[in-house]
Amino acid sequence: MPRVSIAVATPSDAPSLAALHALVADDLTARHGRGPWSFTTSERVVLQTIESARVLVARQRQRVVGTLTLATRKPWAIDPTYFTAVPRPLYLTSMAVLPAYQRRGVGGRLLEAAREAAIAWPADAIRLDAYDAAAGAGPFYARCGYAERGRAVYRGTPHVYFELCLRPEP
Repeated sequence: MPRVSIAVATPSDAPSLAALHALVADDLTARHGRGPWSFTTSERVVLQTIESARVLVARQRQRVVGTLTLATRKPWAIDPTYFTAVPRPLYLTSMAVLPAYQRRGVGGRLLEAAREAAIAWPADAIRLDAYDAAAGAGPFYARCGYAERGRAVYRGTPHVYFELCLRPEP
């Protein structure tokens, strides 16, 4: 595994994060065709996200090689009825790892850092949705300990819901 450090993103990371999202979207589109994974994120949106959520950045030396976002606000595609009833859920709203760093432990390190951040928040669970398609990361989340909670179709795209409970389930 490459040596990576994980830190909270700052506004100065916005250009690198927007570029990372564009590279990952281009790679997924090249491998799986156009889909919801093909859309990119602007620097402006990255800056807004850094202000409103916790964005983690994985770096190897100074290069940004991965990122994920934790938010308290429920994304549009999440149906809370599928999840464990907890008072303080967090939502993993995006995650991206440069193609050259995928399958090398970077994503797992980011998820572990997200778990640690969520426990300190404090939160009771991390929830997310993944595309139920070849471009989706569902099997990765399952390998990292996230439990599948259901499946739904939103805006024509099948999704799988995953959850990591951080406290004993009621």
